[in-house]
Amino acid sequence: MLVIVGVVGGAIWGSYLARRRTGNRLDILQYAVASAIAFGLVALFATIVLSRNLS
Repeated sequence: MLVIVGVVGGAIWGSYLARRRTGNRLDILQYAVASAIAFGLVALFATIVLSRNLS
């Protein structure tokens, strides 16, 4: 669940950054995908750490 939130949040954040920097559609897509991957990986590691510590 945390990974899904990370991926969606990363895509939203990346597209926001690209729009703020006045990027075209492909720039917005690239920022959204790269941020989604990065945020998803961070959320995945956070999920692993939390599941090992809480169980």
